[in-house]
Amino acid sequence: MKNEQLLDKIHLVVKKLMNLGGSDYEQDRTADKDSCRKGIIQRDFGIEEWDWPQGIGLYGLYKLQAHYGDGRYNDFFSNWYEHNIQSGLPSKNINTTAPFLALVNLWDQLPEADNYKAMCLERADWLIHELPKTKEGGFQHVTSAIGDRNGVNLNHGQIWVDTLVMSVLFLNMAGQRYDNASWKDEAVHQFLLHIKYLYDKQTGLFHHGFSFERNDNFGGIFWCRGNSWFTYGVMDYLDACKSGIAPGVNAYLTDTFRAQAEALRNLQAPSGLWHTVLTDETSYEEVSGSAAITAGILKGLRAGVLDSSYRKVADQAIEAICRNVSKDGTVLNVSAGTGIGMDSEHYKNIAVMPMAYGQSLALIALCEALEG
Repeated sequence: MKNEQLLDKIHLVVKKLMNLGGSDYEQDRTADKDSCRKGIIQRDFGIEEWDWPQGIGLYGLYKLQAHYGDGRYNDFFSNWYEHNIQSGLPSKNINTTAPFLALVNLWDQLPEADNYKAMCLERADWLIHELPKTKEGGFQHVTSAIGDRNGVNLNHGQIWVDTLVMSVLFLNMAGQRYDNASWKDEAVHQFLLHIKYLYDKQTGLFHHGFSFERNDNFGGIFWCRGNSWFTYGVMDYLDACKSGIAPGVNAYLTDTFRAQAEALRNLQAPSGLWHTVLTDETSYEEVSGSAAITAGILKGLRAGVLDSSYRKVADQAIEAICRNVSKDGTVLNVSAGTGIGMDSEHYKNIAVMPMAYGQSLALIALCEALEG
């Protein structure tokens, strides 16, 4: 697609994203079990809450601003961060670290820069010293408690692939910006550990999570959005590291990425999207995971990690994502919040509805397409 067409879609998605409004935690507190099983969590809908759907949205907006090379969204960023600070931040966990990913990249462009820098430093230090760890020092996937923004779900002894984007990208970027070797070292340790326990050598795909208590990958399901966190996350990580990563580690990460990309290419549906359970053609096609997969493939092409044969894969996916942007900018066919499940039915029964992170990940993919 031409850049003009992409920009038309991008601006529709951005306008919708920036005007999603707030989240209603009261509905989460009173939600029935069926709603929770389907992933219908109110904090995932709005733009005003401080959590991962909003954090990924801010990062997409930061990427678009970087493309333009100006500060066109700085007022929005400043207002968003100040509103949340004044309202009081939620509990510290993996997912509520996501808004720091944009902040660590642009704090010095905003008013209250010193305060923002201090917040970034404090959160990076918290990840190292206070976040609960699994065996082998994995970042335990602690999340916000449903219906209680000040509480947490500890997910004892569990690592999830989501963590790589929600927290590890931030930790690495903080290490790069502030030249903190321990933060950079811990970021690469987390990537290697997550590959060790989540990568499936038989398929080239990633499991959603691993339990050190159970010593298994739960149901062993290959979830689309879960895989996309690695596809996009590892390429964004390598992009941030540039030449400051050991050649052997770089080769290990890129080889793993290539193997996953090959598996994903073979699983792409004729529409250009991927199924929410990647290996189950009876599961619905899902846009948010497809978008992050596409963003990772585009970054791989631009970095020379993937050969030109992947261009067709990316182009078909971008066209499919654009077809799933409505006239008012809503990104369609997005799966709701998804915890780890023990079988394919768990993932297939997650509700499909517009979500804040659907806007966010579509924006990231379309921004990557702009870069060629």
